[in-house]
Amino acid sequence: MSNQIESRRNFLKTAVAGAGAVATGAVVPAAETRAAEPMQMSMPADEKHGAFFNSDDAAAVAAFAERIFPGAPGMPGARDADVLNYIDLALAGAYSDLQEFYRHGLNQLDAHCRATYRQPFARLDAKQQDEVVAALEAGHVQEFTWPSARAFFTTLRTHTIEGMFADPVYGGNKDFAGWKLIGFPGAQEFFSKNEIQSRDAFSRAPMTGLQMQAAMPKRRG
Repeated sequence: MSNQIESRRNFLKTAVAGAGAVATGAVVPAAETRAAEPMQMSMPADEKHGAFFNSDDAAAVAAFAERIFPGAPGMPGARDADVLNYIDLALAGAYSDLQEFYRHGLNQLDAHCRATYRQPFARLDAKQQDEVVAALEAGHVQEFTWPSARAFFTTLRTHTIEGMFADPVYGGNKDFAGWKLIGFPGAQEFFSKNEIQSRDAFSRAPMTGLQMQAAMPKRRG
């Protein structure tokens, strides 16, 4: 992993650990949005991520999210946390107003990658993918009109962070990968005095989310 990627990864971890907002719920993205009717797509019956994305779009979003938050040995990334599933479900539900935004953005991303590298984003090597991501962040991709390159990058980055650290009930943060990464305890039934006073990352298992917490019997007394 390059120093640039490691630096970006550490920045995102620090930002999320400090804010703590996305750990228990989804964050409304700040992006260029436009109201649109839900997009209808025919999906293969065996397609894993078929709530909104087709297979090509799913591959592009999964690859993009992994460049935003790449995994490393012993350190989960976007693929490990199933960020794709989070975004896919969100676009079929709470973020349905962003369907057209994603549709246009992914089409423009594909056009840029094919014009520049003659391959879709998911098939580029890591260096090429990072070049594309950096160009989007800087707003220097001529194929983008609406959404703008910068807005598309910002929205996918926001959703990637949400998918890494939001409660698993929303479809991401698989096996509490993001919470374990930053030592966030989730919805524990109780905390000991030492845990409350400690500055160390929380490590007592199991971590629990909203869905698991709802199924727990309430303590008496």
